[in-house]
Amino acid sequence: MLNIAELYYFSPTGGTKKAGKIFCEGISKNVKTVDLSLRDKAVEKPEGELVVIAVPVFGGRIPAIAAERLNKLEGSGKKAVTLVIYGNRAYEDALLELNNIVTERGFQVAASAALVAQHSMAPEVGKGRPDEQDRRSILEFAGKVLDKLESGSESPVKVPGNYPYKNGMSMLVTPVSLPSCKQCGKCATVCPTGAIQIENGAAITSPERCILCMACVSACPEHARILPPPLQEKMEQMLGALKSVRRENEFFL
Repeated sequence: MLNIAELYYFSPTGGTKKAGKIFCEGISKNVKTVDLSLRDKAVEKPEGELVVIAVPVFGGRIPAIAAERLNKLEGSGKKAVTLVIYGNRAYEDALLELNNIVTERGFQVAASAALVAQHSMAPEVGKGRPDEQDRRSILEFAGKVLDKLESGSESPVKVPGNYPYKNGMSMLVTPVSLPSCKQCGKCATVCPTGAIQIENGAAITSPERCILCMACVSACPEHARILPPPLQEKMEQMLGALKSVRRENEFFL
């Protein structure tokens, strides 16, 4: 086992962080976590033996705000493991995009994975994942990564994806607040892009800044943030067939 690994994660609803921490448990005695969603905190310089970078997939790409913050890292030749976490639909170009960014920042990608978590907009899709079966497969992968690192192998990691990448997700729609909203400001605090302001007794969300990450919906203590019903219905229609489908995690060494 490594002595310390650093987990850099962007996890608006918690699934990405959960998957990343499972992997780290299997490879290091100690784990330092760095939350890339914090607006007012500078991205810390990696100092551990291994850097694990975990980001969610939004419409087949990684979130632009996560890419922006990763571009502030200096790899300096450090080994990295890249993880994209998706909601049981598809990860398309996201893992290739992440690996290209990480490599350009000077990291050496030792291994990669595409892991499944509960879908943030349609929670019945991938419900409960990562589950115990996922945990076992992720820990098994962590063991193989550790073996590769200890062997000194520098074999390149090839992952699926296309370049130029597909167009990113763009919907000028935002979550809305129900009358039960108490204007506590929690939604504004957790929003990674600063899209929410509490004004005149209401939570006002900028559609130009909102990335539909669902952090505000997940964090609301009153459960008063929801997707607009027409969008929720559309998402459930689009993704409903995936409720009975179990995508498996994919690993790349």
